[in-house]
Amino acid sequence: MRVIVVGAGVVGLSCAVRLLEAGHRVDVVARDLPLETTSAVAGALCHVGGEPADPRVVSWSARSGESFAELAAAGQTGVRMVPGTELPSGRSLVAPVAEMPRYLSWLRARVEALGGTVTRLSLRMLPAGGDAVVNCSGIGSRLLAADASITPVRGQVVHLAQHGLERWWLGAGPAAPYIVPREHDIVVGGTHEHGDWSRTPSPDTAALLIERASRLVPELASARVLQHRVGLRPTRGAVRLEREGRVVHCYGHGDAGVALSWGCADDVAALLA
Repeated sequence: MRVIVVGAGVVGLSCAVRLLEAGHRVDVVARDLPLETTSAVAGALCHVGGEPADPRVVSWSARSGESFAELAAAGQTGVRMVPGTELPSGRSLVAPVAEMPRYLSWLRARVEALGGTVTRLSLRMLPAGGDAVVNCSGIGSRLLAADASITPVRGQVVHLAQHGLERWWLGAGPAAPYIVPREHDIVVGGTHEHGDWSRTPSPDTAALLIERASRLVPELASARVLQHRVGLRPTRGAVRLEREGRVVHCYGHGDAGVALSWGCADDVAALLA
C-alpha cells in the first residue's frame, strides 16, 4: 500500500524504514526536515532507566536496543556503543549513543535508498491521500490529532568541546544531569520545563547545567562551549500508538523518542501488515 508518514524526526523516519522494508511505498512529509526537528537536539543516550509506567515501554526499549546494537556494529550510521554509569541504580553498563545529526542523516538516506521520499510540507490536517497515514508529528499532534493532552517539555542542553571523555553519566533525581560524549563534542543536559514553548537558550540555565555536570566530571568546568540548543519534547501521559481507521498514531514519546524508536516502528509496521 501507499503510506504517508507525517513527521521527519527519529520516530517518523524509523517508521518509514520499517514500512519500506515491509514492501510498502512510503512518502515522509513534514514541516521540519530531519536536522530541524526536536530529535536533532537529543543527547540520544538510548537507555530507558527505572520502572516505566507503560508496560509497552519495556518491549519497545529492548527491541530498539537490539536494533541500535546492530547499527553500531555496522558502522557509518552515527550509532556507537558507549560505557557509562547510571547513578540512580549505581550500575555501569554499555548503551547505544546516537550522534543525532549523523544518525538522522543516515536514516533519511536509508529511507531514500529503499525508494521512499522525504518532503517539506506544512499541514493543517492529516493528509487525505494514500492508503494509510502514520502520524508521527510529535508536538504537532496537538493540531493534527486534536490531542490537547500532548504538551511541550522544554529541554536545554550545552555542547562542550570533546577533551577525551569516553563515558556517559546519567544523574539521579528529578533535575538529573546527563553527560553524553560524542565523537567531536559532549552533550550536557538537561532541563524538563513543562508547558514552556520557548526555544531561546537561557544563559543562566546553561551555566547551571555546566555546574551540575562538573560535579560528576570536574574537567567539564573548563571545557570550551560550542553551542546551546533547545528542544520541545512532545509529552503526554502515555505514548499513543494505535490504529484509528486508515490512520496509525505514533506520538507522545517525551524524552524517549530515540530510545523507543525501533520498537515503536516495528509495532506500526505490524498494524499495517
